[in-house]
Amino acid sequence: MPGFTKAEREAMAARAEELKAEASSGRKGSRKAKDEVACLDAIAGMDPEDKAVAERVHAIVTRTAPDLAPKTWYGMPAYADADGKVVLFLQVRGKFGTRYCTLGFNDVARLDDGSMWPSAYAVTSIDTDVEQRIEALVTRACGLADD
Repeated sequence: MPGFTKAEREAMAARAEELKAEASSGRKGSRKAKDEVACLDAIAGMDPEDKAVAERVHAIVTRTAPDLAPKTWYGMPAYADADGKVVLFLQVRGKFGTRYCTLGFNDVARLDDGSMWPSAYAVTSIDTDVEQRIEALVTRACGLADD
């Protein structure tokens, strides 16, 4: 049975560094600023196609849910709630050689719809329609929608 791929090992190493930084950071505000810089640095280091999607996702999330804190999670952009739990994340295609980026939502996201619902979405590009759909998902995931 083959071991982890190079990309998987790099993602795990990035997550280990993120956990070390969280454990060693002193003030909450300082950590939050460092996390946001790490997120923006991760986006800046992407290939142009992934970067275009990541920048748009970042803009949509920070505009729609300003209380979510940008950070990295396994070396990729993620957005956490006040408890530090990742609500949503972007897995870029270049990281694992897939044909699309994945916008994923963790279990703290409020997307429940009966007994089964999607928790990840393939994203190849973002036009006005996709932007509106992402905004609606983020709004719902954070419980910001008027029910």
